[in-house]
Amino acid sequence: MSRQYLKWLSLLAALTALVSLTLACSPAPTPETIVQKETVVVKETVVVKETVEVPVEVTVEVIKEVPAAESIAPAAISDQNLIWSVEGVNEMPGLDPANPQNAQSVLAMNLIFGGLVKLDAQLNVIPDGAESWQISEDGKTYTFTIREGLKFADGTPATAQDFADSINRALQPETASYGASFQLQHVVGATDVAEGNADTATGVKVVDERTLEITTDDTVPYFMAQLTYPVTFAVPLKFIEEQGANWADQAYGTGPFRVKEWQHNQKLILEPNPHYWAGPVGVAQIELPFLQDSETAYQLYRTGDLDIMGSQQNPVPAARIPEVNSSPDFNQVAAFAVRYIGFNNQKAPFDNVNVRRAFAMAVDKSTLAEKILNGSVGPTGRILPPGFPGSQLPVEGLPFDGEQAQAELEEAGFDASNPLPQVTLTYGAEGDNERVATFLQQQWKDNLDVDVVLEPLELATFSKNLDTTFLTPEEGLQFYLSIWGADYPDPQNFVSQQLRSDSPNNNGHWENAEFDELAKQADTFTGPAEERFKLYQQAEQIAVDEVGWLPLFVPRFTVLIKPYVSGVVPTGQGLIVPDWSAVRGRSVQ
Repeated sequence: MSRQYLKWLSLLAALTALVSLTLACSPAPTPETIVQKETVVVKETVVVKETVEVPVEVTVEVIKEVPAAESIAPAAISDQNLIWSVEGVNEMPGLDPANPQNAQSVLAMNLIFGGLVKLDAQLNVIPDGAESWQISEDGKTYTFTIREGLKFADGTPATAQDFADSINRALQPETASYGASFQLQHVVGATDVAEGNADTATGVKVVDERTLEITTDDTVPYFMAQLTYPVTFAVPLKFIEEQGANWADQAYGTGPFRVKEWQHNQKLILEPNPHYWAGPVGVAQIELPFLQDSETAYQLYRTGDLDIMGSQQNPVPAARIPEVNSSPDFNQVAAFAVRYIGFNNQKAPFDNVNVRRAFAMAVDKSTLAEKILNGSVGPTGRILPPGFPGSQLPVEGLPFDGEQAQAELEEAGFDASNPLPQVTLTYGAEGDNERVATFLQQQWKDNLDVDVVLEPLELATFSKNLDTTFLTPEEGLQFYLSIWGADYPDPQNFVSQQLRSDSPNNNGHWENAEFDELAKQADTFTGPAEERFKLYQQAEQIAVDEVGWLPLFVPRFTVLIKPYVSGVVPTGQGLIVPDWSAVRGRSVQ
């Protein structure tokens, strides 16, 4: 990862703690460009780009030029298609932004729908459906100006009311959104909607057709980054009501594409949104074939049947890295994701902290990363991935120590005369999971003399079993191999969203009162970013010590992209397209 890239991540982290941010667009000086200004009141010294020191309380004006939608010349797209594989599934679980069920669905949602804001290739929050925004002096009220002429893909206007209705729909119990109520819990009135006591959140107010006001009950330093996640994306409610349960087969929003055809259990075919606010896109069609196995995707890529393969959750198979790492097609960055073992804390034997610590200390993560996975991942003892905001503060992981692992097991009451009963490790049958699970099974046998049964499941079934583990833990999994990738670049998305006792993502029901208090303080801390990150650091150390998670390794986001493909940028957050008009794929003529 380059120094400049890290500096931009540091800048993003610092800016999330700002008390006031105003972004306004000035009138277009020429038909070709819009001058976009950001006025940033800085509460601490940060480094802007490479050289300029910004002292305390100085106002910084950042000017950027962005294309005006009406000025973009139509691209020659008649002969340009893109085939982009979706690994790890045989079918897309859904396309409703209110309920983004997994990373595969989120990939498609980001192509079809649009929100108020989005991330650029440096992971800065930039305008999308909103052309500008202002944040009140107390940091609690966000006023968005919707783009003039913003439209859904069918040509109907997309207004402030559409964004408000979409947010309220995501919160409503009948939508059964997974996580919207937690992610938007600080929006005033959101909990009332989520609990069925109100139809609309009082903190979501339509001022006029182009002005949306969102008020939070506290200062939420990561709120703007959070709005880049699909649960707040605009959906065409009238179309959804008319089409009923099968509306997603023809889904569209304000994003660059719309669904042309959903061949269930095979692939999703997208075509350009003719009313996309940023102008014509550079390809006439995107195919997203569903491929359960990364090895299958790799072979199809080699035979020329794919233009892009590999993702954070399902990278290029580790065994294939030596074959392709010198190829111009090969791209690798540290992923903002962690592969980990989760434990059911409400089911024996993992309701005992010493048992969890024993299993954690019995794993040689370096051997797993370097020998079993051919160096395609980086071993880790913590929850935040490297390079992620907050990860600059150290956390001490549990060591690999077979003797200490045995001592922890004995402390829990298990020894040669009272051995730990057989346990079952469950995992999704995808990518390198089988190799990882087999290695772990042997480690626990060698270092703890514990018999572990491996239970591979088709990914959708595995996900359902995780839901069961959360909803009825006594009927759920004992422990499981899983992965979490960042929804947005803020430590809240890992530390709080995964392990706070009130989070719907806390599938293992790990709970610690001190951790909860620290995480809650960090989630609404209004001071300097570094101080907020220290609160997360303290909380993370508790979670590591008590094995809320057993972090194993950080995937290196390895993706193969054909040399003729342009405009697609690998980042720790996944593949990002800064400018769809610049994207090119394969010629079909």
